[in-house]
Amino acid sequence: MIRKTLLAALLFSAAFPATAATKVPSLDQAAGRYAISPGSDIAFAVSQVGGGGIKGKFGKFSGTFNLKAGNLAGSIVNFELKPDSVSTGQERIDAFLRSGAVFDTARFETITFRSARVEQTGPDSARITGTMTAKGRSSRESFDVKLTAWNGRSIAFKVSGKVFRSHYAMDVGTPIYSNVVQFDMVIQGQRTR
Repeated sequence: MIRKTLLAALLFSAAFPATAATKVPSLDQAAGRYAISPGSDIAFAVSQVGGGGIKGKFGKFSGTFNLKAGNLAGSIVNFELKPDSVSTGQERIDAFLRSGAVFDTARFETITFRSARVEQTGPDSARITGTMTAKGRSSRESFDVKLTAWNGRSIAFKVSGKVFRSHYAMDVGTPIYSNVVQFDMVIQGQRTR
């Protein structure tokens, strides 16, 4: 009986290492320069009156972020996505989103975000405020960020935020479709320095 208990304890400890080893670090500990990885997930949703709505992802994007230890407010985030890479799983909707009524990808190839302020909200969380530019228009936007993984070379964040379509002349279909786009993203990065 003692042997079985000891064996079970050894197997458990091998399968589930100590919590301290898997604890997510603070933003200060993860400081450094990172390039956003292609494995990141850039998802969005626009709700519709009566339920449903549009959900999709963007497949082409790039960016960098520089987390400054001891001075998170001085951190810098730059992000760019290609709206022609939008995918909802429905080609008709994808074509409409790429059209002049929404992204107008024939004239505007990128959507950019440049941080102006990073405010730490917890040891592993922050709010990033900056300028988003889409369809030739710019507006101030904010996103909430939570550090979810870090191993010294790679890092991951959960990022969420709401953006008003009307700020970018993309509010076709309102009020049947919400003016608000909800972004829920998993941003992964690889250390560059």
